Parts: sequence; structure tokens; C-alpha cells
Amino acid sequence: MTPDHSKYEPEGGSPDRPVDLLVIGGGINGAGVARDAAGRGLSVILCEKGDLGEGTSSRSGKYIHGGLRYLEYYEFRLVREALNEREVVLEAAPHLSWPLRLVLPHSPEQRPRWLIRLGLFLYDNLGGRKRVPGSSAIDLRKDLAGEQLKARFTKGFSYWDVWIDDARLVALNAVDAFRRGAQVLTRTACVSARRQGNVWRAELKGDGKPTTVYAKAVVNAAGPWVEKVLGEVAGVNSRMSVRLVKGSHLVMPKWWQGDHGYVLQAPDKRLIFVNPYFDDMALIGTTDIPFEGRAEDVAIEASEVDYLLEILRSYFEHEFKSEDVLFNYSGVRPLFDDDANKSASAVTRDYQFELDGSLEPGSDQPPLLSAFGGKLTTYRKLSEQALQMLSPYFPEMGDAWTADTPLPGGDLPDKNFDAWFTGLKRRFAYLPEALVLHLARCYGTDVVRLLDGVNDICDMGEHFGGVFFEKEADWLLREEWAVSSEDFLLRRTKHGLFLTPAEKSGFENWLERRQAVHEPVS
Repeated sequence: MTPDHSKYEPEGGSPDRPVDLLVIGGGINGAGVARDAAGRGLSVILCEKGDLGEGTSSRSGKYIHGGLRYLEYYEFRLVREALNEREVVLEAAPHLSWPLRLVLPHSPEQRPRWLIRLGLFLYDNLGGRKRVPGSSAIDLRKDLAGEQLKARFTKGFSYWDVWIDDARLVALNAVDAFRRGAQVLTRTACVSARRQGNVWRAELKGDGKPTTVYAKAVVNAAGPWVEKVLGEVAGVNSRMSVRLVKGSHLVMPKWWQGDHGYVLQAPDKRLIFVNPYFDDMALIGTTDIPFEGRAEDVAIEASEVDYLLEILRSYFEHEFKSEDVLFNYSGVRPLFDDDANKSASAVTRDYQFELDGSLEPGSDQPPLLSAFGGKLTTYRKLSEQALQMLSPYFPEMGDAWTADTPLPGGDLPDKNFDAWFTGLKRRFAYLPEALVLHLARCYGTDVVRLLDGVNDICDMGEHFGGVFFEKEADWLLREEWAVSSEDFLLRRTKHGLFLTPAEKSGFENWLERRQAVHEPVS
């Protein structure tokens, strides 16, 4: 099983034997930095006060996208970088990501057609598009996508972005970091970090007594808590700040035919995404609301539900009621605050770094590098640039490597999920196809290890409901630091959307029993 971190003494326990890098924050940026650094030969500790991706990184719109509307703010470099990263992610995790067709209905009161066409032309050509199809104008009177729209929407546009499971992307980066030698400590907060000679002395607090570790450098990738880590943990003053913006999403029953999604232009010029979610659900969002308070306390407001439903009503013939909402979630996005006068929607989604200390090896001011802003799409480039900035301090560090290296489970033949899955179904023909598909999407080629010793459905162990079995739960305990029910049911998987309250309770009882006896997993 995953080590009990309250009893685990991390390596790097003395000033004479420090680790190279302490990464604070187990969201997508922290996990990405830890993975990149470990792959370059650095010794790494990643600490996260909660679960991997528990904050912002599991509460996104589930997209790797270029940011079509960012073109209006002339963020061409950011859009180009993000579009390139779409292709990188499709290559690195073809089991976890795939192109998704998006339909943008148009009406005269919206942005002019010529402006949208120009934006889509740039969107098609700014990045190195290889596996993602291009855009086109469409006649909604003839296209399947127009069937559920109001009759006034006769013209529109079609373009593509990339769908991904955000929380699993975080987990896979952490798994790869661990497999490359990083120490991954979840539910372990960094409560203090101070310079001591030419290293950092950090106090880590899990469920047990505090642990002291020493590191040559620190990366602050705490997302919404980046300023708190700087001021309260490290005692460092910052010239930069983040603006916290709340984004909320709804999950509802799907009301249209086809595997495409929609992009709806709201009256306030925001773009609202309506996407297929699993077989028969829809994911709708997001809102953009200035947020004050503790990021841990973020929750959707009734006004946000009304806002999203009213936009749906303005486009579709379907009747929408608040009772239709099956599930909702909210996250706080830490946007780099480049202009206090900008609206929440206009604040840049780009990222910036702030370096405190020296990059001279042996200096009595060892570096603290903090990341401000960023988005799910550009996490890998952010990680790569963070390591590049620290390279003078680690002259023996290896070169950049993540652009063409698959994530765990992503080494599919020819990066072709459908062809690979066809063979996988034959290999495990004695298991339900829906179960094999779920495991294939979550774990890719690692599914063969997960199903080792399974020769019959009975070998999957206790059935918790849906396609969730004990065999997968054991894997998540052993390989992915899952501890709480939410770790299993909402972040590492989405089983929680499909289990009844009684089934969830049954799983939680199993989990309590397993954790109480610390039963080893073979």
C-alpha cells in the first residue's frame, strides 16, 4: 500500500544530505514540476496539504485548449503555446484525452461572423496542429447539432479542442514523478520554510509529528495559496499577486444527440461550454466571479446556477430546471493579476514566475521560485520553464524531456486508442466491455498490471456498484495515494456519479475496514 506518511521519514533529513528540490503544492503545476525535475535527475520531495489535485486542478472544464477568446485580448503567445500543448497531451496520454468537436451557434447580436471566422483561422494556424481537425462554417438547419437549437440559430461554426480528465492528469504526473524517484507526500503541509546556510529548512506536517527536511531549492506551486506560502510559510515579501476567480460547473442529463459539444456566447461576452460527459450526461460551465475568502470554502451559488440555466434557455428548445442538476462543482482559479482594473474574464490566463534568492550554487540565499497564474493546458510548459530558470543552480541537471515522453499508461501503439482497445477487449473478453473501457481510459497500458491475476469477473473482488470493483480500489490505494472516499470516487475516478447512496456507503465501509487493518496489497 501507499506509505502512511504520518509515519514516513522523508529522505533529506539533514543539512548535509538535502534533496535538490522541495515542491510545495500537488496540483497540476506542482505535479508537473516534480515529474520534470525527477526525470532530469534531481532528487525531489513533493508535498501537498490535501489530496493531489484537490483544489483547482480537479475543478476545471476538462479541457486542454488554446483559449479561443484569448485572441480578443491579443494573447497570441499564450494561445500558440496552448495550441501546441494540445498536441503534446494527445501524444502523451492518448487514453486520457481525445479531440472534441465544438459547435458555436451564431446570431446577429453576437460577435460579427467575420471576427469569429478570423479568430478560428488564427486558431487553426497559430499552433502546430497535427491530430486536431480544423474549423469550418456550418448550416445548423442541416447539421445534427442544430436539431435541439432554437430556430433562429441557422448558421454557426465548428472547431475542435481536446477533452481530458483533469484530476487523472494530475495523478499521472505524480505517479510518473514517483516512478522516477520523487517522494510524493500527500496530506502533508509545509508549515514553515526558512533558509539555513545554503539550504532551505522546511517543516512538514502530516497526521503525525512534524518532519524536518532540507532542500537546495524550493518551488512554490501552491496555486490559490501561492501568496500564503510566500508570506506565512516562507516569510518572503512578494511584488506579485494573484486574483482569485471562481468558476462553477453543472452536470445535467444530456439532451442532444451526437458526441459534439457547444460553445455559447453569453450576453456578457463570456463563452459557456456545453459538453457531453460520459454516455448520457452534460457538463456546463463556467462562471467567472471574483472570489474573496478561503479557497477551501468555495461553493456554487444559486445565482450561478440561474446564470448558466438562463444561457441554456436562450439557445435550446429544451426546458431546463434547477432540479435537473445532478451534480455541481466550483473551483478557484489563481489568475496572475496583471491589471487590477480588468474584469475577471479579461485577466490573463498566462503565468509568471517570481524568484527570491540567488541562482549561484552555494549561495546563502538558496532560491525560492514561485509560480503565479497559469492554466491546465500549459502546465507542462510552465514546469519546463521553471526547471530552465533553476538550471544555473543545478548545472548537472539533465535536459528538457517531457515534450515527447508518454505519461504512465500512454505508451499505446501508434497512439491509437481505438485499435489498442480492440485488442484489449479480446484479451479480457470474460470481463464486461464497459468495465474494460473504463479501466482502459483511466489507466491505459497499466491496465494489464492492474488486471494481473484476473481470469474471471469473480477475480475482481467485491463489487461496489457500476463498474467499480475491489481490484481497482486496491490499485488506487497502492499506486495513487487514494485515501478518502472522494479521492476514489470523484478525483481518481468518477464512479461517484454512478453509485447510489447505499453503494457509496458500502464502499466507505470497505475502505474503513481495509485501512483499519492495513491489509497489504499484492
